[in-house]
Amino acid sequence: MPKFLMTLASAIVAVSFMPAHAEPPQPDVSKLVSPALIEEMRSFINTEIVQVSVAAQNQRLTAMAQDKIDALDNQWKAEREATDKPLIAATLSNPLSVYLARIQGKSLGLYAEIFVMDQNGLNVGQSSVTSDFWQGDEDKFQKTYQVSDDAMFVDAAEWDDEAKIWRNQVSFTLLDASKKKIGAVTVEINLTELERRLLAAS
Repeated sequence: MPKFLMTLASAIVAVSFMPAHAEPPQPDVSKLVSPALIEEMRSFINTEIVQVSVAAQNQRLTAMAQDKIDALDNQWKAEREATDKPLIAATLSNPLSVYLARIQGKSLGLYAEIFVMDQNGLNVGQSSVTSDFWQGDEDKFQKTYQVSDDAMFVDAAEWDDEAKIWRNQVSFTLLDASKKKIGAVTVEINLTELERRLLAAS
């Protein structure tokens, strides 16, 4: 085979083994999730609609037994695959969920998901359908509400291969107007979009 054809064949083979969408370098979460961004998140969470909604669910459900929490969580997971979705529909249509969906929409892709939890770790409101209804067994609740009034947990970056973006979650304890802890909140950030905005502004 002529030398130029051998070179061309080698190049074709090399390209064929390259991934269609190579994963970009992992972003530095500590630099991207700045105090200013955290303050922005707190500003739309520390509002009356969030506090009133969580307080109402805390009063309605009080301290639930684990078997009842599991039953609600299992119902939620089953409804994700079912035609009839009473629990999901009721949660997504409540005023808090509508408010959080608007915040997500106004962020123009920066916030991928926002959800608020009560004292049991159960969802009170959310901007989109979460995979489960109970977060009490996860770091987003155990490292915030169960730690202290001012606890914050910044999770590691994760690559979303479907959306081709880097994401991470920032969670913190939710307080009422009297500064008493009543729940927790998680904001999922599109780190790829955040990095793009910061570069464009520099």
